Amino acid sequence: MTDRLQHPLTALAFAVLLTIPWVVIELTGGPHAHHLSHLATVAVSGIAVLGASFLLAWGAETAEKDVPRAFALAVLAVLAVAPEYAVDALYAWTAGANVGTARGMEAANLAVANMTGANRILIGLGWSGIAIFTVYQAKRTRDSSVEHKDGFLASRVHLDHDIGTEIVFLLAATVYAFFVPFMGGIGIVDTIVLVGLYLAYISIIIRGDVEEHEDQVGVPAYLQAFSRPKRIATVLSLFAYSGAMIFTAVHPFATGLEALGQAAGVPPFFMIQWIAPLASESPELIVVAYLVNKARSTAGFNALISSKLNQWTLLIGTLAVVYSIAAGYVGTLPFDHKQTAEIWITAAQSFFAIAILTNFKISLREAATLLVLFVTQVVAEYYVIVTTASEARATEISILILYAYTVLYIVLGAALLVSRRQQLQALFRTAAGDARDAMGSGQPSKHSD
Repeated sequence: MTDRLQHPLTALAFAVLLTIPWVVIELTGGPHAHHLSHLATVAVSGIAVLGASFLLAWGAETAEKDVPRAFALAVLAVLAVAPEYAVDALYAWTAGANVGTARGMEAANLAVANMTGANRILIGLGWSGIAIFTVYQAKRTRDSSVEHKDGFLASRVHLDHDIGTEIVFLLAATVYAFFVPFMGGIGIVDTIVLVGLYLAYISIIIRGDVEEHEDQVGVPAYLQAFSRPKRIATVLSLFAYSGAMIFTAVHPFATGLEALGQAAGVPPFFMIQWIAPLASESPELIVVAYLVNKARSTAGFNALISSKLNQWTLLIGTLAVVYSIAAGYVGTLPFDHKQTAEIWITAAQSFFAIAILTNFKISLREAATLLVLFVTQVVAEYYVIVTTASEARATEISILILYAYTVLYIVLGAALLVSRRQQLQALFRTAAGDARDAMGSGQPSKHSD
Protein backbone atom coordinates (compact mmCIF):
# COMPACT_ATOMS: atom_id res chain seq x y z
CA MET A 1 0.00 0.00 0.00
CA THR A 2 2.81 2.39 0.92
CA ASP A 3 4.62 1.62 -2.35
CA ARG A 4 1.48 2.49 -4.34
CA LEU A 5 1.15 5.81 -2.53
CA GLN A 6 4.78 6.64 -3.31
CA HIS A 7 4.53 5.63 -6.98
CA PRO A 8 5.16 8.52 -9.42
CA LEU A 9 1.78 7.91 -11.05
CA THR A 10 0.12 8.68 -7.71
CA ALA A 11 1.72 12.13 -7.68
CA LEU A 12 0.79 12.62 -11.33
CA ALA A 13 -2.82 11.61 -10.67
CA PHE A 14 -3.03 13.88 -7.63
CA ALA A 15 -1.84 16.90 -9.64
CA VAL A 16 -4.45 16.15 -12.32
CA LEU A 17 -7.14 15.79 -9.65
CA LEU A 18 -6.35 19.29 -8.40
CA THR A 19 -7.38 20.62 -11.82
CA ILE A 20 -10.57 18.55 -12.25
CA PRO A 21 -12.96 20.86 -10.29
CA TRP A 22 -11.92 23.75 -12.53
CA VAL A 23 -12.30 21.62 -15.67
CA VAL A 24 -15.86 20.74 -14.64
CA ILE A 25 -16.72 24.37 -13.88
CA GLU A 26 -15.16 25.63 -17.11
CA LEU A 27 -16.92 23.02 -19.27
CA THR A 28 -20.31 23.68 -17.67
CA GLY A 29 -20.46 27.43 -18.11
CA GLY A 30 -17.76 28.90 -15.92
CA PRO A 31 -17.90 30.48 -12.43
CA HIS A 32 -20.85 32.74 -13.28
CA ALA A 33 -23.02 29.82 -14.36
CA HIS A 34 -22.37 28.17 -11.00
CA HIS A 35 -22.88 31.46 -9.10
CA LEU A 36 -19.51 31.10 -7.41
CA SER A 37 -18.46 33.85 -5.07
CA HIS A 38 -15.19 35.66 -5.75
CA LEU A 39 -13.57 33.77 -2.87
CA ALA A 40 -14.75 30.39 -4.23
CA THR A 41 -13.54 31.29 -7.73
CA VAL A 42 -10.11 32.23 -6.36
CA ALA A 43 -9.93 28.97 -4.39
CA VAL A 44 -10.95 26.60 -7.21
CA SER A 45 -8.96 28.33 -9.97
CA GLY A 46 -5.93 28.78 -7.68
CA ILE A 47 -5.85 25.07 -6.83
CA ALA A 48 -6.07 24.28 -10.55
CA VAL A 49 -3.12 26.59 -11.25
CA LEU A 50 -1.16 24.79 -8.52
CA GLY A 51 -1.82 21.36 -10.05
CA ALA A 52 -1.10 22.58 -13.57
CA SER A 53 2.18 24.15 -12.44
CA PHE A 54 3.43 20.79 -11.20
CA LEU A 55 2.39 19.12 -14.48
CA LEU A 56 4.21 21.83 -16.41
CA ALA A 57 7.38 21.42 -14.33
CA TRP A 58 7.35 17.63 -14.79
CA GLY A 59 6.87 18.05 -18.54
CA ALA A 60 9.84 20.41 -18.78
CA GLU A 61 12.09 18.15 -16.71
CA THR A 62 11.12 15.12 -18.79
CA ALA A 63 11.77 17.03 -22.02
CA GLU A 64 15.40 17.64 -21.02
CA LYS A 65 16.18 14.09 -22.16
CA ASP A 66 15.36 14.97 -25.78
CA VAL A 67 15.96 18.71 -26.24
CA PRO A 68 18.48 21.23 -24.86
CA ARG A 69 17.55 22.18 -21.32
CA ALA A 70 17.53 25.90 -22.17
CA PHE A 71 14.91 25.26 -24.86
CA ALA A 72 12.78 23.10 -22.54
CA LEU A 73 12.87 25.86 -19.92
CA ALA A 74 12.04 28.49 -22.55
CA VAL A 75 8.91 26.54 -23.49
CA LEU A 76 8.05 26.21 -19.81
CA ALA A 77 8.51 29.95 -19.34
CA VAL A 78 6.23 30.85 -22.25
CA LEU A 79 3.47 28.52 -21.06
CA ALA A 80 3.76 29.63 -17.45
CA VAL A 81 3.33 33.32 -18.28
CA ALA A 82 0.81 32.84 -21.11
CA PRO A 83 -2.00 34.28 -18.93
CA GLU A 84 -0.04 37.51 -18.61
CA TYR A 85 -0.01 37.73 -22.41
CA ALA A 86 -3.77 37.15 -22.48
CA VAL A 87 -4.52 39.89 -19.93
CA ASP A 88 -2.27 42.42 -21.67
CA ALA A 89 -3.65 41.47 -25.09
CA LEU A 90 -7.18 42.17 -23.82
CA TYR A 91 -6.23 45.70 -22.79
CA ALA A 92 -4.31 46.30 -26.03
CA TRP A 93 -7.30 45.06 -28.06
CA THR A 94 -9.68 47.35 -26.15
CA ALA A 95 -7.34 50.27 -26.78
CA GLY A 96 -7.19 49.52 -30.51
CA ALA A 97 -10.95 49.10 -30.77
CA ASN A 98 -11.51 52.49 -29.11
CA VAL A 99 -8.86 54.67 -30.71
CA GLY A 100 -9.21 58.37 -29.90
CA THR A 101 -11.55 57.86 -26.93
CA ALA A 102 -10.99 58.12 -23.19
CA ARG A 103 -11.74 54.42 -22.84
CA GLY A 104 -9.11 53.57 -25.46
CA MET A 105 -6.43 55.67 -23.75
CA GLU A 106 -7.27 54.19 -20.36
CA ALA A 107 -7.01 50.65 -21.77
CA ALA A 108 -3.66 51.48 -23.40
CA ASN A 109 -2.32 52.76 -20.08
CA LEU A 110 -3.61 49.65 -18.33
CA ALA A 111 -1.81 47.45 -20.89
CA VAL A 112 1.49 49.17 -20.13
CA ALA A 113 0.85 49.21 -16.37
CA ASN A 114 0.05 45.50 -16.33
CA MET A 115 3.12 44.70 -18.43
CA THR A 116 5.52 46.77 -16.32
CA GLY A 117 4.00 45.42 -13.11
CA ALA A 118 4.47 41.82 -14.26
CA ASN A 119 8.10 42.44 -15.23
CA ARG A 120 8.96 44.15 -11.95
CA ILE A 121 7.24 41.46 -9.89
CA LEU A 122 9.24 38.78 -11.69
CA ILE A 123 12.52 40.37 -10.56
CA GLY A 124 11.51 42.17 -7.36
CA LEU A 125 9.70 39.19 -5.85
CA GLY A 126 10.69 36.29 -8.14
CA TRP A 127 14.45 36.59 -8.49
CA SER A 128 14.97 37.88 -4.97
CA GLY A 129 12.50 35.55 -3.26
CA ILE A 130 13.77 32.43 -5.01
CA ALA A 131 17.38 33.31 -4.17
CA ILE A 132 16.47 33.65 -0.48
CA PHE A 133 14.37 30.46 -0.62
CA THR A 134 17.24 28.59 -2.28
CA VAL A 135 19.71 29.46 0.47
CA TYR A 136 17.15 28.57 3.12
CA GLN A 137 16.29 25.23 1.51
CA ALA A 138 19.96 24.35 1.03
CA LYS A 139 20.13 23.48 4.73
CA ARG A 140 17.84 20.56 3.92
CA THR A 141 18.55 19.80 0.24
CA ARG A 142 22.35 20.32 0.44
CA ASP A 143 22.12 22.14 -2.88
CA SER A 144 25.67 22.28 -4.29
CA SER A 145 24.96 25.61 -5.99
CA VAL A 146 24.65 27.38 -2.63
CA GLU A 147 27.81 28.76 -1.04
CA HIS A 148 27.45 29.48 2.66
CA LYS A 149 29.68 32.36 3.78
CA ASP A 150 30.25 34.21 7.03
CA GLY A 151 29.16 37.80 7.20
CA PHE A 152 25.92 39.74 6.92
CA LEU A 153 23.75 38.06 4.22
CA ALA A 154 26.94 36.91 2.49
CA SER A 155 25.74 33.43 1.43
CA ARG A 156 25.10 33.22 -2.28
CA VAL A 157 23.70 31.08 -5.06
CA HIS A 158 25.97 30.12 -7.96
CA LEU A 159 24.22 30.19 -11.33
CA ASP A 160 24.79 28.16 -14.47
CA HIS A 161 27.41 29.73 -16.76
CA ASP A 162 25.34 28.54 -19.72
CA ILE A 163 22.83 31.37 -19.06
CA GLY A 164 25.34 33.90 -20.40
CA THR A 165 23.47 34.05 -23.71
CA GLU A 166 20.16 34.76 -21.95
CA ILE A 167 21.75 37.53 -19.89
CA VAL A 168 23.23 39.22 -22.97
CA PHE A 169 19.94 39.13 -24.87
CA LEU A 170 18.13 40.43 -21.79
CA LEU A 171 20.62 43.27 -21.53
CA ALA A 172 20.08 44.14 -25.20
CA ALA A 173 16.30 44.21 -24.71
CA THR A 174 16.71 46.32 -21.57
CA VAL A 175 18.88 48.92 -23.26
CA TYR A 176 16.38 49.14 -26.11
CA ALA A 177 13.46 49.51 -23.68
CA PHE A 178 14.89 52.79 -22.38
CA PHE A 179 14.26 54.31 -25.83
CA VAL A 180 10.68 53.05 -26.30
CA PRO A 181 9.03 56.11 -24.65
CA PHE A 182 10.88 58.45 -27.03
CA MET A 183 9.02 56.87 -29.97
CA GLY A 184 5.58 58.04 -28.86
CA GLY A 185 4.32 54.63 -27.84
CA ILE A 186 4.83 50.94 -28.55
CA GLY A 187 4.86 50.50 -32.33
CA ILE A 188 5.68 47.99 -35.04
CA VAL A 189 9.37 48.94 -35.00
CA ASP A 190 9.45 47.85 -31.36
CA THR A 191 7.75 44.61 -32.37
CA ILE A 192 10.35 43.91 -35.05
CA VAL A 193 13.30 44.64 -32.75
CA LEU A 194 12.07 42.91 -29.59
CA VAL A 195 10.45 39.87 -31.20
CA GLY A 196 13.49 39.63 -33.46
CA LEU A 197 15.74 39.49 -30.40
CA TYR A 198 13.69 36.64 -28.94
CA LEU A 199 13.65 34.68 -32.19
CA ALA A 200 17.41 35.10 -32.49
CA TYR A 201 17.79 33.79 -28.93
CA ILE A 202 15.56 30.78 -29.63
CA SER A 203 17.43 30.01 -32.85
CA ILE A 204 20.65 29.79 -30.82
CA ILE A 205 19.49 27.69 -27.89
CA ILE A 206 17.43 25.22 -29.93
CA ARG A 207 20.63 24.16 -31.73
CA GLY A 208 22.43 23.42 -28.51
CA ASP A 209 23.45 19.93 -27.54
CA VAL A 210 21.27 17.69 -25.40
CA GLU A 211 23.47 17.18 -22.38
CA GLU A 212 23.41 14.76 -19.52
CA HIS A 213 22.11 16.58 -16.47
CA GLU A 214 21.65 15.51 -12.90
CA ASP A 215 19.65 12.31 -12.45
CA GLN A 216 15.93 12.89 -12.15
CA VAL A 217 13.77 11.42 -9.42
CA GLY A 218 10.05 10.88 -9.00
CA VAL A 219 7.69 11.69 -11.87
CA PRO A 220 10.31 12.99 -14.38
CA ALA A 221 12.53 9.93 -13.83
CA TYR A 222 9.53 7.64 -14.37
CA LEU A 223 8.49 9.42 -17.58
CA GLN A 224 12.04 9.59 -18.96
CA ALA A 225 12.15 5.78 -18.84
CA PHE A 226 9.43 5.61 -21.53
CA SER A 227 10.38 4.86 -25.13
CA ARG A 228 11.18 8.02 -27.08
CA PRO A 229 7.87 8.24 -29.04
CA LYS A 230 5.83 7.61 -25.90
CA ARG A 231 7.97 10.05 -23.91
CA ILE A 232 7.57 12.83 -26.47
CA ALA A 233 3.80 12.25 -26.64
CA THR A 234 3.62 12.42 -22.85
CA VAL A 235 5.62 15.65 -22.69
CA LEU A 236 3.46 17.29 -25.36
CA SER A 237 0.32 16.16 -23.51
CA LEU A 238 1.59 17.58 -20.23
CA PHE A 239 2.49 20.88 -21.90
CA ALA A 240 -0.88 21.09 -23.69
CA TYR A 241 -3.00 20.18 -20.66
CA SER A 242 -1.13 22.31 -18.12
CA GLY A 243 -0.98 25.21 -20.58
CA ALA A 244 -4.74 25.03 -21.13
CA MET A 245 -5.38 24.90 -17.38
CA ILE A 246 -3.11 27.86 -16.67
CA PHE A 247 -4.51 29.85 -19.58
CA THR A 248 -8.15 29.37 -18.54
CA ALA A 249 -7.77 29.47 -14.75
CA VAL A 250 -5.38 32.34 -14.10
CA HIS A 251 -7.62 35.10 -15.48
CA PRO A 252 -10.58 34.20 -13.19
CA PHE A 253 -8.03 33.80 -10.39
CA ALA A 254 -6.73 37.31 -11.06
CA THR A 255 -10.15 38.94 -11.49
CA GLY A 256 -11.36 37.23 -8.31
CA LEU A 257 -8.38 38.63 -6.42
CA GLU A 258 -9.06 42.06 -7.93
CA ALA A 259 -12.68 41.94 -6.74
CA LEU A 260 -11.62 40.90 -3.25
CA GLY A 261 -9.02 43.67 -3.19
CA GLN A 262 -11.46 46.33 -4.37
CA ALA A 263 -13.92 45.20 -1.69
CA ALA A 264 -11.11 45.81 0.80
CA GLY A 265 -10.60 49.34 -0.56
CA VAL A 266 -7.57 48.83 -2.82
CA PRO A 267 -7.60 51.28 -5.78
CA PRO A 268 -8.61 49.59 -9.11
CA PHE A 269 -5.60 50.82 -11.10
CA PHE A 270 -3.26 49.56 -8.37
CA MET A 271 -4.99 46.17 -8.56
CA ILE A 272 -4.49 45.98 -12.33
CA GLN A 273 -0.80 46.81 -12.07
CA TRP A 274 0.15 44.63 -9.12
CA ILE A 275 -2.43 42.06 -7.98
CA ALA A 276 -3.44 40.79 -11.44
CA PRO A 277 0.19 40.33 -12.60
CA LEU A 278 1.07 38.66 -9.28
CA ALA A 279 -1.68 36.12 -9.96
CA SER A 280 -0.58 35.57 -13.56
CA GLU A 281 3.06 35.10 -12.45
CA SER A 282 2.09 32.52 -9.82
CA PRO A 283 2.51 29.43 -12.08
CA GLU A 284 6.09 30.43 -12.87
CA LEU A 285 6.94 31.05 -9.21
CA ILE A 286 5.35 27.75 -8.16
CA VAL A 287 7.34 25.85 -10.79
CA VAL A 288 10.62 27.46 -9.75
CA ALA A 289 9.95 26.88 -6.04
CA TYR A 290 9.31 23.21 -6.89
CA LEU A 291 12.65 22.98 -8.74
CA VAL A 292 14.50 24.64 -5.85
CA ASN A 293 12.86 22.24 -3.43
CA LYS A 294 14.43 19.41 -5.48
CA ALA A 295 17.86 21.08 -5.20
CA ARG A 296 17.58 22.10 -8.87
CA SER A 297 18.08 25.81 -8.23
CA THR A 298 20.14 26.13 -11.43
CA ALA A 299 17.19 25.05 -13.55
CA GLY A 300 14.92 27.25 -11.45
CA PHE A 301 16.94 30.39 -12.06
CA ASN A 302 17.31 29.53 -15.74
CA ALA A 303 13.50 29.39 -15.95
CA LEU A 304 13.13 32.74 -14.17
CA ILE A 305 15.63 34.43 -16.48
CA SER A 306 13.99 32.89 -19.54
CA SER A 307 10.61 34.17 -18.32
CA LYS A 308 11.98 37.67 -17.89
CA LEU A 309 13.48 37.55 -21.38
CA ASN A 310 10.29 36.45 -23.10
CA GLN A 311 8.17 38.96 -21.16
CA TRP A 312 10.61 41.79 -21.87
CA THR A 313 10.61 40.99 -25.59
CA LEU A 314 7.56 39.03 -26.76
CA LEU A 315 5.10 40.60 -24.32
CA ILE A 316 6.03 44.18 -25.23
CA GLY A 317 6.42 43.37 -28.91
CA THR A 318 3.01 41.72 -29.32
CA LEU A 319 1.11 44.66 -27.78
CA ALA A 320 1.53 46.74 -30.94
CA VAL A 321 0.36 43.82 -33.11
CA VAL A 322 -2.83 43.26 -31.10
CA TYR A 323 -3.49 47.00 -30.98
CA SER A 324 -3.06 47.34 -34.75
CA ILE A 325 -5.34 44.37 -35.53
CA ALA A 326 -8.09 45.83 -33.33
CA ALA A 327 -7.63 49.31 -34.79
CA GLY A 328 -7.69 48.03 -38.38
CA TYR A 329 -4.41 49.67 -39.37
CA VAL A 330 -0.75 49.60 -38.37
CA GLY A 331 -0.70 51.79 -35.30
CA THR A 332 1.23 52.65 -32.17
CA LEU A 333 -0.07 51.82 -28.70
CA PRO A 334 -0.04 55.17 -26.86
CA PHE A 335 0.58 55.78 -23.18
CA ASP A 336 0.73 58.80 -20.88
CA HIS A 337 3.57 60.39 -18.92
CA LYS A 338 2.98 58.13 -15.90
CA GLN A 339 3.45 55.00 -18.01
CA THR A 340 6.61 56.48 -19.51
CA ALA A 341 8.01 56.62 -15.98
CA GLU A 342 6.80 53.04 -15.38
CA ILE A 343 8.69 51.77 -18.44
CA TRP A 344 11.86 53.56 -17.38
CA ILE A 345 11.83 52.21 -13.82
CA THR A 346 11.13 48.71 -15.17
CA ALA A 347 14.10 48.98 -17.54
CA ALA A 348 16.27 50.38 -14.74
CA GLN A 349 15.34 47.53 -12.38
CA SER A 350 16.16 45.05 -15.13
CA PHE A 351 19.50 46.80 -15.71
CA PHE A 352 20.43 46.51 -12.02
CA ALA A 353 19.33 42.86 -11.85
CA ILE A 354 21.39 41.98 -14.92
CA ALA A 355 24.41 43.70 -13.37
CA ILE A 356 24.00 41.46 -10.32
CA LEU A 357 24.09 38.32 -12.48
CA THR A 358 27.18 39.23 -14.51
CA ASN A 359 29.39 37.18 -12.16
CA PHE A 360 26.91 34.26 -12.25
CA LYS A 361 26.15 34.64 -8.56
CA ILE A 362 23.44 36.26 -6.50
CA SER A 363 24.05 36.80 -2.81
CA LEU A 364 21.47 37.17 -0.07
CA ARG A 365 22.58 40.79 0.23
CA GLU A 366 21.87 41.43 -3.46
CA ALA A 367 18.57 39.54 -3.31
CA ALA A 368 17.51 41.54 -0.26
CA THR A 369 18.41 44.78 -2.07
CA LEU A 370 16.20 43.84 -5.03
CA LEU A 371 13.37 42.92 -2.68
CA VAL A 372 13.61 46.02 -0.49
CA LEU A 373 13.82 48.41 -3.44
CA PHE A 374 10.79 46.78 -5.06
CA VAL A 375 8.65 46.68 -1.91
CA THR A 376 9.47 50.19 -0.72
CA GLN A 377 8.66 51.69 -4.11
CA VAL A 378 5.29 49.92 -4.32
CA VAL A 379 4.41 50.78 -0.71
CA ALA A 380 5.44 54.42 -1.15
CA GLU A 381 3.33 54.78 -4.28
CA TYR A 382 0.36 53.06 -2.65
CA TYR A 383 0.61 55.40 0.34
CA VAL A 384 0.55 58.41 -1.97
CA ILE A 385 -2.47 57.10 -3.87
CA VAL A 386 -4.61 56.45 -0.77
CA THR A 387 -3.62 59.55 1.21
CA THR A 388 -3.58 62.28 -1.46
CA ALA A 389 -6.98 63.81 -2.11
CA SER A 390 -6.16 65.19 -5.56
CA GLU A 391 -5.68 62.49 -8.21
CA ALA A 392 -3.52 64.82 -10.31
CA ARG A 393 -1.29 65.59 -7.33
CA ALA A 394 -1.04 61.89 -6.44
CA THR A 395 0.04 61.12 -10.01
CA GLU A 396 2.64 63.89 -9.91
CA ILE A 397 4.16 62.57 -6.68
CA SER A 398 4.04 58.98 -7.96
CA ILE A 399 6.02 59.99 -11.05
CA LEU A 400 8.66 61.67 -8.88
CA ILE A 401 8.95 58.46 -6.82
CA LEU A 402 9.36 56.41 -10.00
CA TYR A 403 12.07 58.74 -11.32
CA ALA A 404 13.94 58.63 -8.00
CA TYR A 405 13.99 54.82 -7.97
CA THR A 406 14.93 54.76 -11.65
CA VAL A 407 18.02 56.85 -10.96
CA LEU A 408 18.88 54.68 -7.94
CA TYR A 409 18.62 51.45 -9.95
CA ILE A 410 20.77 52.88 -12.76
CA VAL A 411 23.46 54.16 -10.40
CA LEU A 412 23.66 50.83 -8.56
CA GLY A 413 23.69 48.88 -11.83
CA ALA A 414 26.34 51.07 -13.43
CA ALA A 415 28.57 50.80 -10.35
CA LEU A 416 28.31 47.00 -10.46
CA LEU A 417 29.04 46.81 -14.19
CA VAL A 418 32.10 49.03 -13.84
CA SER A 419 33.46 46.84 -11.06
CA ARG A 420 32.63 43.69 -13.05
CA ARG A 421 33.61 44.88 -16.51
CA GLN A 422 35.83 41.84 -17.08
CA GLN A 423 32.91 39.49 -16.33
CA LEU A 424 30.72 41.56 -18.67
CA GLN A 425 33.27 41.18 -21.48
CA ALA A 426 33.37 37.43 -20.82
CA LEU A 427 29.57 37.34 -21.07
CA PHE A 428 29.65 38.91 -24.52
CA ARG A 429 32.35 36.49 -25.63
CA THR A 430 30.23 33.56 -24.39
CA ALA A 431 27.13 34.78 -26.23
CA ALA A 432 29.13 35.38 -29.41
CA GLY A 433 30.60 31.88 -29.15
CA ASP A 434 27.15 30.34 -28.67
CA ALA A 435 25.88 32.22 -31.71
CA ARG A 436 28.81 31.06 -33.84
CA ASP A 437 28.32 27.47 -32.69
CA ALA A 438 24.60 27.57 -33.46
CA MET A 439 25.00 29.11 -36.90
CA GLY A 440 28.26 27.53 -37.86
CA SER A 441 30.10 24.40 -36.93
CA GLY A 442 27.73 23.25 -34.23
CA GLN A 443 30.65 22.42 -31.94
CA PRO A 444 29.97 23.49 -28.36
CA SER A 445 31.83 26.56 -27.19
CA LYS A 446 34.05 26.41 -24.16
CA HIS A 447 32.57 28.41 -21.32
CA SER A 448 35.19 29.42 -18.88
CA ASP A 449 34.37 29.73 -15.23
